[in-house]
Amino acid sequence: MSETLQASAAKAPAPDANRWKALVFIALAQLMVVLDATIVNIALPSAQQDLGISDGNRQWVITAYALAFGGLLLFGGRIADIWGRKRTFVTGLIGFAAASAFGGAATGEAMLLGARALQGAFGALLAPAALSLLAVMFTDAKERAKAFGIYGAIAGGGGAVGLILGGFLTEYLNWRWTFFVNIPFAIVAAAGAYFVIREPAGRNRSPLDIPGVVLSTLGLVSLVYGFTRAESNGWDDSMTIGLFVASAVLLAAFVFTESKVKAPLLPLRVVTERNRAGVYLSLGLAIIAMFGLFLFLTYYLQIVQGYSPVKTGFAFLPMIVGMIVGSTQIGARLMTRVAPRLLMGPGFLVAGIGMLLLTQLEIGSSYAGLLLPAQLLLGLGMGTAFMPAMSLATHGIEPRDAGVASAMVNTSQQVGGAIGTALLNTIAASATTAYLKDHLGGAGSKAQQQLVQMEGLVHGFTNAIWFAVGILGVAALIAFTFVNTGRPDMSSTSGAGDEAQDEVKIPVIAH
Repeated sequence: MSETLQASAAKAPAPDANRWKALVFIALAQLMVVLDATIVNIALPSAQQDLGISDGNRQWVITAYALAFGGLLLFGGRIADIWGRKRTFVTGLIGFAAASAFGGAATGEAMLLGARALQGAFGALLAPAALSLLAVMFTDAKERAKAFGIYGAIAGGGGAVGLILGGFLTEYLNWRWTFFVNIPFAIVAAAGAYFVIREPAGRNRSPLDIPGVVLSTLGLVSLVYGFTRAESNGWDDSMTIGLFVASAVLLAAFVFTESKVKAPLLPLRVVTERNRAGVYLSLGLAIIAMFGLFLFLTYYLQIVQGYSPVKTGFAFLPMIVGMIVGSTQIGARLMTRVAPRLLMGPGFLVAGIGMLLLTQLEIGSSYAGLLLPAQLLLGLGMGTAFMPAMSLATHGIEPRDAGVASAMVNTSQQVGGAIGTALLNTIAASATTAYLKDHLGGAGSKAQQQLVQMEGLVHGFTNAIWFAVGILGVAALIAFTFVNTGRPDMSSTSGAGDEAQDEVKIPVIAH
């Protein structure tokens, strides 16, 4: 086996001379996509008022993006494998810029919702292409750790940066600039990628699996829409239940179809390998907890503490700093020295401790005494765990499957984010309703009633945060038990060998 690995290493091409320049543009595109997932949240009230969107339809500004993105990611990853990662990446960027311009110029509700759906569709093209480009361009274990450390920090911290940028643009310009700001990002990233990226060989040119595309897209859309509808209509709503049943049937049919067709959209070998499965599951669960927290802290800071949009954005800075430090200084430095599970598991646990602190949240909680240390721990933990998780998304994968394996880690994040927002918000709303039912009757004056309402709101947040703590605990358990690969083998730059060999710790794709 060692002779095979040496031969594989000998055949591996020299690293791409432009790989670090390419990383700049890939990271810029990833930042744009992650920013867009949160930047519109702060601008939504202004856009709703300006365009006359009803309260019942305002959720579709967020949901249209999530449905298109989450539902089409596997399709986007497969297109990257067939059409070429670089071409798919640049096309996705150009389309995203056009959709953003369309959204910023929206004159009505339909135009805005259409733009958000288009953003999600083009995001589903470029996101898996970006990650798979990293996977095939960085073949040295140390360099790969650094590259994925940067990518992981952006993937983790970009959402919080979006809150800051969204606050500035909304407060000092107007909501339309939360769309227009994507255009320069996309143009610079597309131009840079076109001239700098030299894509390695190894495409999967098999025919597109149309039944797989239809079943996976409809199944994921039903799942995401089911959780979104549960947030507004409740878990016992017949339509909500019907969507979950439809999702289960469609996804089961998808798995059956993929096991039978010659050129599947999602080769089952991609998700049945235990390390990749551990990444997809644990990362999806962690994102459920994290996105729910973004929502709660935003409401807590603005409604309970009375922060402005800009001040709210800056209040998330400790989390961003923690993610960057955790990813680039802890994760990237230790990944070549310790097994990935010893970064992912403890990382999720540290994040869980930060989340546990937030269960003590009260109306008058000190920012410096509670929110700041909690965010630092959450950021450090998530950053440390994200970096090896992003790298292991393509663990032992063949070049022909790099796009779809990358799409799976993005799918777990998008579906996790949509589920987290709906699930934890529903838990919080139920707890708040129960609290108000028990306490509001005893409040005499209007001031006392307002105080009880604030207390009920915070009570709902802390109840949901307890669930988030448990979810992070499960994510850590999955990382410890599923991820069993060891540290990277520093003597080889290629990992296309036998996955059973522990010497090839983080397999890097041979071309």
